[in-house]
Amino acid sequence: MEKQKLLYEGKAKKVYTTQDPKLLIVAYKDDATAFNGQKKGTIQGKGAINNRMTNLLMSRLEREGIPTHLVEELSARETLVKKVSIVPLEVIVRNIAAGSFSKRYGVEEGLVFNAPTLEFSYKNDALGDPLLNDDHAVALGLASREELALIRKYALVVNEVLGRIWADCGVTLVDFKVEFGRLGDGTIVLADEISPDTCRLWDAKTKEKLDKDRFRRDLGGVEEAYVRVMERLTNGL
Repeated sequence: MEKQKLLYEGKAKKVYTTQDPKLLIVAYKDDATAFNGQKKGTIQGKGAINNRMTNLLMSRLEREGIPTHLVEELSARETLVKKVSIVPLEVIVRNIAAGSFSKRYGVEEGLVFNAPTLEFSYKNDALGDPLLNDDHAVALGLASREELALIRKYALVVNEVLGRIWADCGVTLVDFKVEFGRLGDGTIVLADEISPDTCRLWDAKTKEKLDKDRFRRDLGGVEEAYVRVMERLTNGL
């Protein structure tokens, strides 16, 4: 399968059409952004790490009963995926207070929740990706109630599976963001990526941050953190 037309270029990936109208090629970039694009930079090697990590984790999730858009890894930075229409919702699952949750509610970072907390935000950069509830999503025509219920179910299973995987690697899954899409027949599948760009990952013992927060907060050692967390995952799997 070969790339044809550039269909879309986002903050972290390029998407190309292929000879098959039902299949696309995703190419991961080293570009990094934060705070809705206000901060920009480069994390050398992250494209290859995010590509490989996403594919490893989605393959595992497929085996756990979560349908995904993954078809085949083509190269270090490129993957063949099923074409989907992205549901314009960012689905955030939180296990520990951190980031915007702590700021929004005045909660100390590190507070462990009694149960996972799930949030929806409207995937709209111009509006700053505002939080919304099920009624808002339905009113805006973003998804049906049945789709929202299924997305919630899938997201919580993803959290449970990823939590186990990372725990086996000595890493705590603090929170993560995922996106879902519709196939041509309307089937909901997990799409986008699962990586240190979209997950908060802390060393289970030291609480050291091993994700994009190192870039967001100018902590340094960004590339090294991505490499270390990828090594832990591959050794753990």
